[in-house]
Amino acid sequence: MTSPKHSPSASANINKKIVTGDFGYILEDVPHFADYIPNLPTYHNPLQDNPAYSVVKQYFVDMDDTVPQKIVVHKDTPRGIHFRRAGPRQKVYFEADEVHAAIVTCGGLCPGLNTVIREIVCGLYHMYGVKRVIGIDGGYSGFYSKNTINLTPNFVNDIHKRGGTIIGTSRGGHDTSKIVDNIQDRGINQVYIIGGDGTQKGASVIFEEVRKRGLKVAVVGIPKTIDNDIPVIDKSFGFDTAVEEAQRAINAAHVEAGSIENGIGLVKLMGRYSGFIAMYATLASRDVDCCLIPESPFFLEGPGGLYEFIEKRLKESGHMVIVLAEGAGQELLAETQESEKTPTLKDASGNKLLQDVGLWISHRIKDHFSCKKKMTINLKYIDPTYMIRAIPSNASDNVYCTLLAQSAVHGAMAGFTGYVSGLVNGRQTYIPFQRIIEKQNKVVITDRMWARLLSSTNQPSFLTPKDIKALELKKAEEPATQALDDCTIDEVDNKEIATYG
Repeated sequence: MTSPKHSPSASANINKKIVTGDFGYILEDVPHFADYIPNLPTYHNPLQDNPAYSVVKQYFVDMDDTVPQKIVVHKDTPRGIHFRRAGPRQKVYFEADEVHAAIVTCGGLCPGLNTVIREIVCGLYHMYGVKRVIGIDGGYSGFYSKNTINLTPNFVNDIHKRGGTIIGTSRGGHDTSKIVDNIQDRGINQVYIIGGDGTQKGASVIFEEVRKRGLKVAVVGIPKTIDNDIPVIDKSFGFDTAVEEAQRAINAAHVEAGSIENGIGLVKLMGRYSGFIAMYATLASRDVDCCLIPESPFFLEGPGGLYEFIEKRLKESGHMVIVLAEGAGQELLAETQESEKTPTLKDASGNKLLQDVGLWISHRIKDHFSCKKKMTINLKYIDPTYMIRAIPSNASDNVYCTLLAQSAVHGAMAGFTGYVSGLVNGRQTYIPFQRIIEKQNKVVITDRMWARLLSSTNQPSFLTPKDIKALELKKAEEPATQALDDCTIDEVDNKEIATYG
């Protein structure tokens, strides 16, 4: 490969830093202090003298190391999009005594938040000798309400054993000028922002304002969403824990349903716009008869509808379990709201407040079979949403959180900024903000993982001829390899099993 060169298009768009090379190689690079602050001094990385790392061969990441977004290729496929590999560099742009780091958590709760906080604090302290780390209390608004918590290794030592976030969280409250003013006033020069796509949009705006002012402040995101709806990355932290904990609710529903004639256990799980938790919990359980997610439309009445399938399954087995993502069937609810002229409400982050589809569909199923008088059903509705998101992360997520946090710290110390730390094809990477916030990750119901679910539950697709035609048209319009470009957790079979590193 020839030496990479900056694409002419990169200079035209300050939000993108593109490097190109031979054979279709494209690096979607992340910003660096050197891009807008000239002649900054660099320092010896203290990890070189850390006895814990003395046995590691080639511990420092080469500046040319990158990770491909697409790993399933054809012999004549261009090399495609890459991201910068995460990890420590030989030179750093901060001295230990110079660093004043701040950590903030925003949005809803998720297993692993405290683990990420702990590992940022311990990583800064034990790897780089940083002593000044504060937690911004209560989300973005905490920046200008002056509430902070001093974070030390002793203070955070056991917090990974607890759910929630020790520094508090909130939705909304984002005022870019006030936040950056406060960052300047406090002398903060590293900001670690833990949150979902809305939070990372805010982090991107903060970074742009920091760069506009020419500040030596690293703005780093750690993507957090229990729904796993953030694109590019293999999965979000807390997802494995959520799927595992959802098994308890599904098992309870199965016991309830199987203990009474024509028993139905209905479990509502998280998933506003993406049905990953419902899909993976269903596949893991093997006790689920029907899984309903936002990406796959369904209808209630008539041939091929949900009511018909419920009646058929109850006649065959005498009981059934339904798993429902919270965002599924919202179009059916919207029709009800429209007829009842119910106003649409939003939360402080601007997200549409969803009606309880689980409760609504429970009543609809009961009413349907009650009116038919052909079959008496016994339906139990279980909503474990807040129980799941409030628990501590499991062992797998704890390891993942550690790698995310340490990678974020290494990047900030090396002078990178305006990025999120994320796993791509089993490798820790630095991803530009704009790639994380440009769209949502969703279940692709024309992929093999959804087909596996349908074959596991033996449920109908619930697709009308109109839905099938729309999917076929959409698929026909896509390039043959597009599904591989946007590889997600859906295609874990193509990636084999992701290993952390």
